[in-house]
Amino acid sequence: MSQKKWYQMSAEESLQQLMTDSGRGLTNKEAQIRRETVGDNALMEGKKISPVTLFLNQFKDFMVLVLMGATLISGLLGEYLDAITILVIILMNGVLGFIQEFRAERSLQALKELSAPMAKVIRDGNLVHVAAIELVPGDIIMLESGDRIPADIRWLETNGLYVEESALTGESVPVSKGVERLSGDELPVGDQRNLGFMGTMITRGTAQGVVVRTGMDTEMGKIADLIQNTEEMQTPLQHRLEQLGKILILVALGLTVMVVVAGLIHGQPAYGMFLAGVSLAVAAIPEGLPAIVTIALAMGVQRMIKRKAIVRKLPSVETLGCASVICSDKTGTLTQNKMTVTHLWLGGRLLEVSGEGYEPKGDISHEGKKLDPGREPMLQRFLKIAAYCNNAKLTEMRPQEAKGKKAKEEAAPTWSISGDPTEGALIVLSAKAGILPQAEEAARVREFPFDSERKRMSVIINDSGSRCVYAKGAPDMLIDQCSYLLWDNKVVPFTNTMKQKVLAANEGMAKSALRVLGLAYRELKPSDSCSSDSQAERNLVFVGLAGMIDPPRKEVREAIHKCKKAGIRTVMITGDHQTTAEAIAKQLGMIPTTGLVVNGQQLAAMTDEQLDAKAEQIYVFARVSPEHKLRIVKALQKKGHVVAMTGDGVNDAPAIKAADIGISMGITGTDVSKEASALILSDDNFATIVAAIEEGRGIYENIRKFIRYLLASNVGEILTMFLAMMAGMPLPLVPIQILWVNLVTDGLPAMALGVDQAEKDLMQHKPRSARENIFARRLGWKIISRGILIGLCTLGAFWITLRQNPGDPSHLVKAQTVTFATLVMAQLIHVFDCRSSRSIFHRNPLQNKYLVLAVLSSVVLLLGVVYIEALQPIFKTVNLNFQDWVLVLIAAAIPTFLMGIGSVMSGRSNKKGARYTSRPITR
Repeated sequence: MSQKKWYQMSAEESLQQLMTDSGRGLTNKEAQIRRETVGDNALMEGKKISPVTLFLNQFKDFMVLVLMGATLISGLLGEYLDAITILVIILMNGVLGFIQEFRAERSLQALKELSAPMAKVIRDGNLVHVAAIELVPGDIIMLESGDRIPADIRWLETNGLYVEESALTGESVPVSKGVERLSGDELPVGDQRNLGFMGTMITRGTAQGVVVRTGMDTEMGKIADLIQNTEEMQTPLQHRLEQLGKILILVALGLTVMVVVAGLIHGQPAYGMFLAGVSLAVAAIPEGLPAIVTIALAMGVQRMIKRKAIVRKLPSVETLGCASVICSDKTGTLTQNKMTVTHLWLGGRLLEVSGEGYEPKGDISHEGKKLDPGREPMLQRFLKIAAYCNNAKLTEMRPQEAKGKKAKEEAAPTWSISGDPTEGALIVLSAKAGILPQAEEAARVREFPFDSERKRMSVIINDSGSRCVYAKGAPDMLIDQCSYLLWDNKVVPFTNTMKQKVLAANEGMAKSALRVLGLAYRELKPSDSCSSDSQAERNLVFVGLAGMIDPPRKEVREAIHKCKKAGIRTVMITGDHQTTAEAIAKQLGMIPTTGLVVNGQQLAAMTDEQLDAKAEQIYVFARVSPEHKLRIVKALQKKGHVVAMTGDGVNDAPAIKAADIGISMGITGTDVSKEASALILSDDNFATIVAAIEEGRGIYENIRKFIRYLLASNVGEILTMFLAMMAGMPLPLVPIQILWVNLVTDGLPAMALGVDQAEKDLMQHKPRSARENIFARRLGWKIISRGILIGLCTLGAFWITLRQNPGDPSHLVKAQTVTFATLVMAQLIHVFDCRSSRSIFHRNPLQNKYLVLAVLSSVVLLLGVVYIEALQPIFKTVNLNFQDWVLVLIAAAIPTFLMGIGSVMSGRSNKKGARYTSRPITR
């Protein structure tokens, strides 16, 4: 039954197919039999992972296993402080990872909560309330305004029925529903007007329907299944760290073995070389890396919260930084999700309406001249019809949480609409001119509700002692009921010529993606009878047209422009109509001259290969389903793009989860989309994404900075030991010194780099490739070149000090102390060089206060180890004199300043060359 195209059947055929009766419904016995066959009307969850298993899985990561090995080695060396530090780092990362993953798997639970708990069903000819979970195909259910639809149903009878389906289809306004059979083989969900879908809400009218699909067979169930079967992808950061961990372990073990072998060949004691080798192995693996990554991400998260972006998964911050495509839903994301009247057509004049949102502030103007409704009888009449032929309510809400008199005065009120969004737009329009229905219930005599057949609504109003019919509706349907037209403040016959003018104006507004309503009236005589809509809605006087739209957010155009400068493409994916979507996209500057617009039917007709070929040329996808959104995201990913998917509805959740990073809306977003996402915009503002991208890029660059610092320092340490062993020299550093350097210089300074300020041109570059190696953009060369210089200069200081008194055995301790101090100072100077992608001279070294304090702290610790007598026997150090420190500082400064001067000279040479190469070549 679930595979039938129910919208193609008539109501009678649906009842026959389901073997049920609209008057008596199913018997309780038959309902029980069917429930045993098809199962409960509930959304099923996939296999759950226990919290314990989820927590233990955090320790299967390759880098974590390497750190555990380092902990074991440190314990064997008796370096319990180092071992405890590593264990704390491992545990902290495990807890953070567990919390993030535990929350990420709650999408289906939030989806289940959308299902209605009870339903009104006809069983055995009686209307009864049953739990929604008990519904089966063939049940006859009754629904009214405010009810959430408990299953997929085929409408049998409707009375002015409108259903809010934006969470499922992306449609920005409630859609009318009817019972007529529909044609077409692949109608989008939003066009299946004779069906109702689980989880959507009835906003107006009453209806009777027959259940055709339950549980996982419903459209909501398909989305649940999509979420279950959508694999979450590893982030680029996870790939890079895994890659880095494998490289580090191989390099560390290889070089350590070489150092030990070289030392043994040159007659060094086996035990001493073993300890030195193990110390080097521990030092070569930067155990602070995961902790610094976590700290860098966490600090970035705090900055992002201040910029209205809430991060649910830490690695997603970095992933957003390399996003190359943002797939954005239209309704509520690019637009305000507030229907607003922007244009009026009255007596041949096109009027503009200013103002944003629901706040009743704005002007009505013609050709730039503000109009006064009090002096414009036609406009006054139009606005009164808009206000009185209306069931929406405009409410002002003042913030209650503001504390203190000044705070309450400064707190701006907010305005909200209760009722249909289209009627809300009209009530806001009239309120802008100061016209609001006073004592509406007393003034209104009767209402003839809107229905899908008439496509209009009318009310009878006592207006200043006389009765009037006020009507609004679809212009083409309303015109047929009008005999007169209000033109130049006079009532004139509604001739065919005049009708063509109205229809032309209607078409022009519709082409601008405006939703258009016509307004009309009739003054009733005391003898006029209006007991039915046909009696009331005749011989009307047509007044004018109102054009409304869900307008773009004012910040979005600039945000999209910034994305373009950053090399990021914005793609609109919406369930709304193609004309509306294309118009909004053009207003926002999203579509280039060669850009394409594709609708759901065209997309469904494409093969995956055809979609892959055109994916990078399409900027707007309109009238699409959740399955289409998944196809689009995957097609872009096949092209190598890092895809960010934004949205706020249930329909966006599968694509949000499948995307490299999912972004949901904090205010209008459903729980399902929030739980499936990695990033939530607390202000629902697309512009906030730009700020998040900037933070993401900055965090990734900071991670590269401390990787550069840590690895260059480790290369210097290993090279110092390796070259000394190869040259047959004594050990330049003892094991405890190696571990001390590793613990102190790799700690605070590296963490301070993790919160460094971003460089000014960060958002002027194209996004990096998701497949970019962590050592790309000459990072590998910088690590190796600086590391070699640090090693050579440190070894040089050792050799110079050792030669001053080669025969004195105690002088070896002084030489090792000088080597120790030189290595520490070289790394502490080098850390400032790592702040810039060019050289140490391109940035203010005092800008990062955390780094300055970290370096000063490390210097103080170094002086304590060298000069405190109680620590000297432990760390094998002696006092250094002034000449020793001169040697230490010169040797430590050479690597950074030599490379910095070279970089500056190279930059000047490039600029000089550019003066000549930039000239046009003429013949």
